[in-house]
Amino acid sequence: MFRMADNDFRPAVRCAPMDALRNTKVAVVTGAGSGIGRAVAVELLRTGWSVALAGRRAATLEGTAALVPEGASLAVRTDVSRPEDVAALFTAVRDRFGRLDLLFNNAGTFGPGGVPFEELPYDAWRHVVDTNLNGAFLCAQEAFRQMKEQEPRGGRIINNGSISAHAPRPLSAPYTATKHALTGLTKSLSLDGRAYGIAVGQIDIGNAATDMTARMQTGALQANGEIAPEPVMDVADVARTVRHMAELPLEANVQFATVLATAMPYIGRG
Repeated sequence: MFRMADNDFRPAVRCAPMDALRNTKVAVVTGAGSGIGRAVAVELLRTGWSVALAGRRAATLEGTAALVPEGASLAVRTDVSRPEDVAALFTAVRDRFGRLDLLFNNAGTFGPGGVPFEELPYDAWRHVVDTNLNGAFLCAQEAFRQMKEQEPRGGRIINNGSISAHAPRPLSAPYTATKHALTGLTKSLSLDGRAYGIAVGQIDIGNAATDMTARMQTGALQANGEIAPEPVMDVADVARTVRHMAELPLEANVQFATVLATAMPYIGRG
């Protein structure tokens, strides 16, 4: 039975034979308690992966694991902005599964909406940077260390970028800055990982239907100052795209993939 401590960071795992766990592909999905992270974790579990679910809230991680009762899931409460949490996450994965094949760097936050740049509190800026960028750095660094040392060596990292890695929304400086920075991180890690069989790519997503994008269907601020509804797409289509990227042989890599609601205002934004 799935279980998880409420007041510490000790992991819990759905019971499965150790040999079986070690013969499956192993993924870490951050931000796995909701939205895109949950959808990707469920898709991987459903198709035979072992998945470490990382997130800040125990209850939401438990909810994700419960969606695939037969899946081999390890839940570790993790704040990706804290180096000690990230180190504990990857130690738990190594101890339980023995290796790591995929990191989906997904944890992120948009930050305060509708705040003019000149009024943005520094603490709000720092929170977005710590979560979206520093968290991705910390997780990727731990993944690199493990992927270099394991046998067979190598693995894959997929960073969750955004349409905002290409074009900003109004009043989104912290989020947009971190997503542009993630693109640079993706390129650098892709280059640095070549010698170790580590493939690194990025998926840029536009308007997947999650709690985070619910407001867009009723009205989102546009570059011309108008409020207009925007179309969304099924988050399951994002999950299938991530799985496709993840299951390529390490000799092949999707460097950048853009998946978006067909009619969303991206091409020609602004």
